[in-house]
Amino acid sequence: MIRVFDILFSIIVVIVLFPFLIIIAAVIKITTAGDIFFIQKRVGQSGKDFNLYKFRTMHKDADTKGLLTVGGRDSRITKVGYLLRKFKVDELPQLINIIAGDMSIVGPRPEVRKYVEMYDDEQLKVLYVKPGLTDFASLEFINENELLAMSSNPEQLYIEKIMPAKLLLNKKFIDNRGIKIYFEVIIKTIKKIFFER
Repeated sequence: MIRVFDILFSIIVVIVLFPFLIIIAAVIKITTAGDIFFIQKRVGQSGKDFNLYKFRTMHKDADTKGLLTVGGRDSRITKVGYLLRKFKVDELPQLINIIAGDMSIVGPRPEVRKYVEMYDDEQLKVLYVKPGLTDFASLEFINENELLAMSSNPEQLYIEKIMPAKLLLNKKFIDNRGIKIYFEVIIKTIKKIFFER
């Protein structure tokens, strides 16, 4: 049932927002050098890698300078990218991942292999389910970049504090997943992005 909602919701959003998505793509192409999309390997269900799509919000090859984004004004982020990130618009191309079956709308956010390799046996259970566009951890840590910006060692903070906390929230989702939680998270995400920030 959730898979049906994933496909229907994703297709409807792509159709409705198609002119808007084309405009975003054109603006990215015109204002900065590089590709329209940022494609990164992430770890999905059962530990399988897949290509995750986002609108590119950083300057070309910026990801070679670190995997974590530190602060909303990270110097690697373009002016257009800042606006896209503020309202999570850069995540919309992941609707392609959802239609393809790599992701669900609601589920634990997929990580890069580097950090997944640090998971203990209990944390690896997050790979039992399909990763998602949004989840409880995404809502709780919606300002994660700002938290990292306040640290003298952002990666250490992420590995030792933020990542374990997010994985605990992922467990909450896994233990209670179903249609009710699915719609609860979607509604909370919309409210958080557009009405509470």
